[in-house]
Amino acid sequence: MGSEPLLVVDVQRCFINDYTRHVPDRIRRLVDLGTFEPVLWTRFVNTPESPYHRLLRWHSCSEPAETELVPELAAMANGEDVYVKEGLTGVPNALAERLQREGIKQISIVGIDTDMCVLKVAMDVFDLGIEPVILVDCCASTGGLQSHLAGLSILSRNIGPHQLRFTRLHETYLAGPADDPTPSGQA
Repeated sequence: MGSEPLLVVDVQRCFINDYTRHVPDRIRRLVDLGTFEPVLWTRFVNTPESPYHRLLRWHSCSEPAETELVPELAAMANGEDVYVKEGLTGVPNALAERLQREGIKQISIVGIDTDMCVLKVAMDVFDLGIEPVILVDCCASTGGLQSHLAGLSILSRNIGPHQLRFTRLHETYLAGPADDPTPSGQA
């Protein structure tokens, strides 16, 4: 395999809000670079029997409109490269089997939510003996910057700080949206 694989975690309609809306464009630009092959995708589906329904009474992300990949990325996703995950499942069994079958040693990971799904996927990949590389400026959390930073802190401790990297695509501080009011230091 000549290029590095990329895993895009749960960039779907139900997870786009003010804190995450910048992520699809960054991922589209990252994929457009053509340096990642294969590009693999996960989609979270909150099934009726999930603990989210039963224990948290959270019923979103259950129906096809919400569970679809965002329109700006959907056309890039090959059906055979999209893996559905239910509940807090990180890496679905079929994806784990593929990663192992193809002998993948390292994989870059991007997506939503840094503190939940991206974190779980990265730790599952690590447990498979595959080196996870988190492209931090192509990740965000629906809970905001504090949740994103919490996820990065936990990832740093569990998979190593050297596994958290920036792309050349970030225009703003960490994973903030383009119109983030965080002062830039420019007069």
